[in-house]
Amino acid sequence: MSEKRKKVIPSIEGNIIDLLVQLGIKHAAFKVDFQKSETYLSRGIDKVSFLFSANKQMPLQELSKVASGGELSRLMLSLKSLMVKSTGLPTIIFDEIDTGVSGEIADKVGNIIYSMANGMQVINITHLPQIASKGRTHFLVYKDNLSAHSNTKIKLLDSNERVIEIAKMLSGEKLSDAALTNAKELLSMNGN
Repeated sequence: MSEKRKKVIPSIEGNIIDLLVQLGIKHAAFKVDFQKSETYLSRGIDKVSFLFSANKQMPLQELSKVASGGELSRLMLSLKSLMVKSTGLPTIIFDEIDTGVSGEIADKVGNIIYSMANGMQVINITHLPQIASKGRTHFLVYKDNLSAHSNTKIKLLDSNERVIEIAKMLSGEKLSDAALTNAKELLSMNGN
């Protein structure tokens, strides 16, 4: 098992770096640090950790010590995207995998999620209009506080409701004509 792991590491490292560059971390460096344990562990004899640097002048360090929230989100998306290609999972759920990103990077995150959905079902929880507009189906999750208890509900949005929700993501509760126009444009750019 250890030898098989070692063989795939260069491919994993290269693919992760390529995805991170696509996601706006131009000088990303990623390495799988592979150490032998003194004893056998529940998953073999290997101790594996991820090393990362987002800047060309910075040395690789343990991922958990140096990555920002946005960098972690992009790295997790890259790892999961790679994992999906090799495991053939039928469904994957992302809960705000886009935390810490916005603008152009949010659009790129959405493109990767969209490409993953071509071979599987992707359920993505997001607050970003760039990402929500790429989905084929849009559900609104909300709290109903009308009774003594709060209830979480989910509603499938029709095309008009979807425009309104994406406009709210852009501008907040008070909808402007510009937000509605922008929401319609985002949806049409993504074939919705």
